[in-house]
Amino acid sequence: MRVFRDPAEVPAGFGPSAVTIGKFDGVHAGHRAVLAELFAVAGRESLVPAVVTFDRHPLVLLAPETCPETLVGVEQKLELLAETGVEASLVLTFDEALASLSPQEFVERVLVHALHAREVLVGGDFRFGHRGAGTIDTLRSLGEQHGFGVRVIPDLLFAGRRRVSSTWIRQLLAEGNVKEAAELLGHVPTVRGVVVHGAKRGRELGFPTANLSPESDGLIPADGVYAGWLTDHGVRYPAAISVGSNPTFDGVPPKQVEAFVLDEELDLYDHVVDVSFVARIRGMVAYSGVEPLIEQISADVQTVRSILL
Repeated sequence: MRVFRDPAEVPAGFGPSAVTIGKFDGVHAGHRAVLAELFAVAGRESLVPAVVTFDRHPLVLLAPETCPETLVGVEQKLELLAETGVEASLVLTFDEALASLSPQEFVERVLVHALHAREVLVGGDFRFGHRGAGTIDTLRSLGEQHGFGVRVIPDLLFAGRRRVSSTWIRQLLAEGNVKEAAELLGHVPTVRGVVVHGAKRGRELGFPTANLSPESDGLIPADGVYAGWLTDHGVRYPAAISVGSNPTFDGVPPKQVEAFVLDEELDLYDHVVDVSFVARIRGMVAYSGVEPLIEQISADVQTVRSILL
């Protein structure tokens, strides 16, 4: 997949294209339904399927106090888009300059001059331009002026009961329900970060863990113990994963992600790894001492083994 970070980076000969626009946070099942229609339209009309997305959630700039945590980082999002078959992504920097563009300026700079759009696919609640002034009717009117069609893609309902959304997925992850979150995402919830040095309590207990930096990408699920995978340089290892502070010890920071890799001794310090959450085993519990904690971790590891292997 070709990735452009600015409309000026798109080569003059690009397109013509079929384009969809959105945050694509998580690249979940609803997004994938839109992309499936994008590929169908592009295939029928011999167009390049392309995505326009943003380097951050727009609310980071527009209303930071209400901005939700993102489900994935930008690079994670681009990898997920590439896996779907998107041929090109334009990642716009959402700054004051972009936010101040009128609907007409946005269409002309991005869709017309950069991507040479012939078809534009959007959801029913799509708004664009300064203060969200542009509506679907605005887009259709501009499309008539500039020679592109507009298609509105209906929302995807999960099991016919609720619209698939990033908000719903965040709620599930906040509950630790990674299984249902994975169903809505179409992939396993994953956090990506650098392995850093921790307090080495896991090693002292006989279960050395890879501790992720607090600056990791991806939304961390609720505190608890999970079965999942650690992926390093393309190699996937089964892992027992702890999320949150360890209530048995004082001074442990909250929302710490630690992964104990089964049956392997790996030197992962300073490696960028993916930690993926398959199933939640239990919540966090304070134990009366080290021995009960070791017994519980041993039982957790066996549970992880039964789930993954």
